[in-house]
Order: sequence, then C-alpha cells, then structure tokens
Amino acid sequence: MSMISKLLKRKAEPAIHERVEVVNSTAAFTAWGGDPYANDIYRGAVDSVARNVGKLRGGCVIKHQDRATPDTNSRLNRLLQEKPNEYMSAYDMLYKLTTHYYMHSNAFAYLDKDSGGNVCGIYPIGALGVEFVANTTGELYCRFCFHNGQQATLAYRDIIHLRRFFNGNDLLGDDNSAISPTLEVADVQAQGIATGIKTAANIRGILKYTQIMSPEKLKEEKDRFIHDYLSISNEGGVIATDQKYEYVPISINPATIDHEQLSAIKTRIYSYLGIHESIVSSSYTEDEWAAFYESVIEPIALQLSLEFTNKVFTDRERAFGNMIMFESGRLQFSSNSTKVNLIKELVPYGLLTINQALEILNLPSVADGDRRLQTLNVVDAERANQYQLGGGSDGT
Repeated sequence: MSMISKLLKRKAEPAIHERVEVVNSTAAFTAWGGDPYANDIYRGAVDSVARNVGKLRGGCVIKHQDRATPDTNSRLNRLLQEKPNEYMSAYDMLYKLTTHYYMHSNAFAYLDKDSGGNVCGIYPIGALGVEFVANTTGELYCRFCFHNGQQATLAYRDIIHLRRFFNGNDLLGDDNSAISPTLEVADVQAQGIATGIKTAANIRGILKYTQIMSPEKLKEEKDRFIHDYLSISNEGGVIATDQKYEYVPISINPATIDHEQLSAIKTRIYSYLGIHESIVSSSYTEDEWAAFYESVIEPIALQLSLEFTNKVFTDRERAFGNMIMFESGRLQFSSNSTKVNLIKELVPYGLLTINQALEILNLPSVADGDRRLQTLNVVDAERANQYQLGGGSDGT
C-alpha cells in the first residue's frame, strides 16, 4: 500500500456535484506521455535544482508592516524544517516537489489537518492525473488518480499546488511537450553513438569460395573462418587465405556526432530549465550562483511561501500577519573575501549581531552573540544635528 493510499483510507469521500469547466480548456491534468526524467541531461539538471531547493528553510513568521519576527509555533516549524511526515525529511519533501514541478509542470502536496484545523502532516502527491471537481456549494476539489488505479478526492484548500508554464489552463501549468523534440534528438544521438562504437568494433566482409559447397559445408567453413581469424584470439590481425576462397573486407564508416552537436542539444535542455551547465557540474562562480539563485531558486521559494501561507493559515490568521517563508542563506556560496568585506561594512552600522556575523562565516554561535556592535563614528541623525549645533537635547 502506497504512502498516500494509507493516509487517505481514513478520509471520507465528499459529495461531488459536477466537474469544473474553465474558460480555456478542461480542468484536468494527465501526466505527459513523454519521460524527460529518463534523459540523463534533463535528470541531472533537475537534480541540481531540486538539491538546492531542498536546502530552503521554511518557517512561521509574523509580519508587522515591513518587519517580520519568527513565530514560536514549534509544531508547524518542525513539519516545515525537519519532518513533514513519517516517511520523509523536509529536504526529501522539497526535493520531491521540485522534481514533480519540472517533470509535470505541476506539483501537489496534501496538508493533513486535525479536527482543530491544525496541520499535522505534509505529503507530496505523485498522481497519474488530476481532475478538478466541485461539490454542491461550489467548493473546489481535486480528484487524484494514482498508479495503482485508486482514486482520492481532496479539498483544494488543503492542497499545496505549484505550477510552471502557467498559461494555457486556468488552474494547471502546461506540460513539457515543448521539449519533446529536443529530448528525442538527444535519445537518437545516444543511440547513434552506441551503434557507431559497436559497428566500428566489428570486421565485416564477404567470404567468397571458388568451389561449390553444400549449405551445411558452407556454414561450417564460415564458422571456422570466423573462429580462426575474426575472434579476439587473432592478436596479429592477419588473415591467411589460399585459392579455396577469397575474403573481401567491407569498409564501414559509421556516422559520428561531433562535439558541437552534442553541446547544442545540452544547451537547449539547460535553457529550457533556465540553468547554466556550471550549476549542474558544480563549477559555478559566485556571480553564476547569484544569477541561478535569483532566477530559479528564489521564484520557487516565493511560490512555496505564498502557497503554504494561503493554505495553512485562515484569512483571520493572515490578517494578523501570520506567514510561512522559505529562505536560504545565499551567502553560504559566496567567497570568503566577499563574506569578510560584507561583515566589515555592516557590523560598524549595527546591522548584524555577533552570531549573525559568525553564521555568515559558517562558525558556531557564542553565548552572548545576540548583541550588536557599532562604531562610535556612526550616530543617530538627530543626535548628529544636536552635536553640530553644539547644543543640548533642547537644541540650545
């Protein structure tokens, strides 16, 4: 029994009134017939993104105006940061959601809630298809069809839904059929290389006998010739013949694929996923990582933050500033010189605590490290005016 099937055994099936119809197309999702994950280039690129998204740290915060303070909701923070369900870690959950996101352009996760409406588990959903339906009051539901043939209908308000290529459908992201021709060419290239190697490794020719033989004798002579001269044991590579037969070799020049063709296909796949080859090979520079974070990781983190906030908290809780944010220490990939220069610039202004500076340097915190240091050369603007006027607190 699958993880999600075991979970849904205790969920009552809602009364469904009708299937949802949207303006542009039907509100249904079916896993794309192609399998981009079978391609090594595509899989490696998706893996590099999923590994970095898996390092995002989700947490509850309370935002007042422009300031956000951490929330002490330890139960929800534990689900987001450590163990979202009994089967996987927080890293595994984010990795799986990201992989589904790039495989199907749609990623789903179920928020299991207790009788009080509090989240007690987060479960990524891998389904063959999803159909959007509504009950008699018009509330939206998702009817999932799983690989084992089972179905489950869940309220959309309890579903985390991430979408990529959100264009052709009002509820779903478009599939990956646009990359299908490129993946087919990549598959043909891989097969062509393997076939070319096998073909080049064989000696092919015509063995022409000058005398008439029965089919049985002809086959026997052919097998003997292959055993004596065309096997690995023929280390000299020389064939000795007499007037009984004549061996005419056939020259085969298998078509090969040059490096530029291979690179062009790889570049197209990477461009489709929005990443650079240096990210996949982990040979990126500081600037390349910053571009990758801002263009790929940060948009996914924003989607996760908004979707979890809207599905976990009620309207009233959100009105009081409750939010869920997924963030990452971007400076962990910066060079040591950049980190040192950043600390030198920020600490004199009191913008960093001692422990925050130590965290940037990947060093452990200290007991009294939550205090801020500030140089005496930097003072409050109002006090600076008082100092320049040479007066006291009343300006005289």
